[in-house]
Amino acid sequence: MLPPEPPPLPALTRAEGELIDSYLAVLDLLGRINPTRGGHTYSGLRAAQALVGKAAELRDALTLMHNRGESELHRAALTRALQVLDGERRAGLVTVPPPEDL
Repeated sequence: MLPPEPPPLPALTRAEGELIDSYLAVLDLLGRINPTRGGHTYSGLRAAQALVGKAAELRDALTLMHNRGESELHRAALTRALQVLDGERRAGLVTVPPPEDL
């Protein structure tokens, strides 16, 4: 039996798609760096080094949107995209876990 098909992504502009992709990549890297999650210094170092490039991609996506006159972020569509792409779980890796989880 096949797993259920994920819900479809909302319609996004190319720049909005790049914004979401870059944002999630930054979250993933910050999650790897998060000292409350354990791990090794080397993997944190590699993630921190990669973070510079991903932050630049995030900046570039926002710059492109701004230069095109997209002055507003379409919160509903972007929120839905983040939900479909597991953004809540990925953002949770950046936070400090509650004391009972330590």
